[in-house]
Amino acid sequence: MTHRKLDLEKNIIKENNLTYDDYAALDDQKRYELAGGKLELMSPSPSTIHQLVSAELNEAITHSCKPDYFIFCAPIDVIFSSKDVRQPDIALVDRKRVEILTNRGIEGSPDLVVEILSPSSLKRDKIDKLKSYADYSVPEYWIVDPSHGSLEQYVLRDKSYDIINIFQDDETVASPTIACISFTMKRVMDNIPSLR
Repeated sequence: MTHRKLDLEKNIIKENNLTYDDYAALDDQKRYELAGGKLELMSPSPSTIHQLVSAELNEAITHSCKPDYFIFCAPIDVIFSSKDVRQPDIALVDRKRVEILTNRGIEGSPDLVVEILSPSSLKRDKIDKLKSYADYSVPEYWIVDPSHGSLEQYVLRDKSYDIINIFQDDETVASPTIACISFTMKRVMDNIPSLR
C-alpha cells in the first residue's frame, strides 16, 4: 500500500479496486471500511453518547444472549469479500457458526448487525449499509437512533430488507431470528446522561 498515493477528500479515499490486503496494510491510526473496493473513512470518532448507547446495548444483549451468541463491539472487521469489509457497531454470530470467526475478524455474514446513528453516519447507515448488509444476506439489521431513543428493525426477505418494527420506550425488543433478544430501549436510554 505504501506505493499508492491515497487522495482523501470528503471522507472517501478515491482509489478503486482495493482489497482486504490493502485495507489491512493501512497503518495511519484511522478507521476505515472497504465498500466495493473503495476505502471510506469513518470519521470523526463516535461521540460520547454513541459510545454509551453502544455499551448499554451490548450489556442488554449480552445479558440474555451470551450463552448462544458471540457478541462483538466495534471495531471488528466483518469481511464479506476481498472488496467489502464493514465495521458494525455490534455484531452477533451464533456459537454454532464459530467457523466464520478467524483472527482477521468475522469472515461471512453475522446473524445480526447493529449500527448506531451519528450525524456523520446517517446516509452510510440508512442507505449504503442497508444495501450492503442485504447483498451479503445478513438476516437482521438494526439501526439505533440515540436522539429519539428508537430502534428500527429490518429483516431480510428476498435479498432486501423489510422494516418490521420500530421500538421505543417500554416496548420489549424481540427478534424473529434471535430468540434470546429481550430488552427495552427505555432500559438502554435511562442510563444515558444528558451531555452538553
